[in-house]
Amino acid sequence: MQTIANEISVIIPLYNKRESIARAIASIEAQSVTPREIIVIDDGSTDGSGEIVEALAASNPAIRLLHQPNSGVSAARNRAIEMAEGEYIALLDGDDRWREGYLAEICHLIADYPDCGAYATGFYVIDGEQQAIGDTPQSRGIVDFFAESQRHYVLIPSATTLNRSLAISLGGFPEGMRMGEDQYLWTKIARSAKVCISPTPLVDYSRSGENRSAAIYRPEQSHHSLEELYDPTATDLSNEYLARVALGKALVQSVKGGTNEARRAVNFFGYTRLHRRALRKVRLLNALPIGWRATALNIYNRLAWLIARKGL
Repeated sequence: MQTIANEISVIIPLYNKRESIARAIASIEAQSVTPREIIVIDDGSTDGSGEIVEALAASNPAIRLLHQPNSGVSAARNRAIEMAEGEYIALLDGDDRWREGYLAEICHLIADYPDCGAYATGFYVIDGEQQAIGDTPQSRGIVDFFAESQRHYVLIPSATTLNRSLAISLGGFPEGMRMGEDQYLWTKIARSAKVCISPTPLVDYSRSGENRSAAIYRPEQSHHSLEELYDPTATDLSNEYLARVALGKALVQSVKGGTNEARRAVNFFGYTRLHRRALRKVRLLNALPIGWRATALNIYNRLAWLIARKGL
C-alpha cells in the first residue's frame, strides 16, 4: 500500500484555521502509510495560521506551504492541484481530520478498483462534543453516484481522493462559487468516470467549520454556475442531483437575503421531480420578509422532523 501512497498528494486550503490546522496535519502524519507530500495553500490568513504550518514544516520536509492573496477555497485547491506531484489528490480541510487507517483504505480502494475518478470513505459529523455517522452508501465498491446522492452523501471533500489528471482536465473547482463548488466538480467527475466508496467512517467532519462558512454570506462573483451543468440529453439522475444541490443552496441564499438568486434557482430547477419539497420551501421563504425567513425555515424543518418521526 505504501507504493500507492507515494502517488498521493494531500492538499489543504487554509484560511484562518489557527485553532485546528495543527490537528488536521497531525492526523495525516499519524496515518499508517505516508503520502508523497502535504501541500497547504494559505489563502490570505490573518490569524497566524500560516506561521503554525511554517513551524510544522520545519520538522516535516513533506509539508509544502504556499501563500496567496485571499481568493477563495476553489482557487486555493486548484493551485495546490496544479502544484501537486502525485497521481492522486487527497482533499482535507483545515477544520477536519482523518482517523487512523483513512489513507490505507483509500490505497486499498485504488488497488481494488483502479481507473476511478474519485475514491471516498464514510465519515463522522462532529458537532461540539457530539458525533454521528454520516449518511453514506453502505456497500463497498463502485456506486451509481447520482442515484445514491439522491438520499445519501457519497463524496465530501475531506473524505475524498481524486484522480489528479481527470480533475485538471475537467477544469478543477469552480473559482468564485461560494456554495456548491464541491458538488459542481463531483457532477463533472461522475459524468466522466466511476466513483468508488468504502462505508467505513474514517474522517471527522466538523459541522462547526461548515457553519462558520455559511454564516458569512456574500453574493457570488463567478462565471461558473450549477445551471451550466444541466444536460437535457442526460439519461441518468445527474440533472436531479443538480436540482437537489441548487435548491439546497437557494435555501441558504434566501434566508441570507439573496432573494433574486433563490428565485433564479426556483425558475431554472423547477423541472425537478424528486425534490419538489425543497422547491416549495424556497418559494415559501422567498415570499416572506427577509427577517422572518430563518425562523420560518427552522419551524418548517422541526415540523417535518416530527412528522417523519411519527411516520405520518
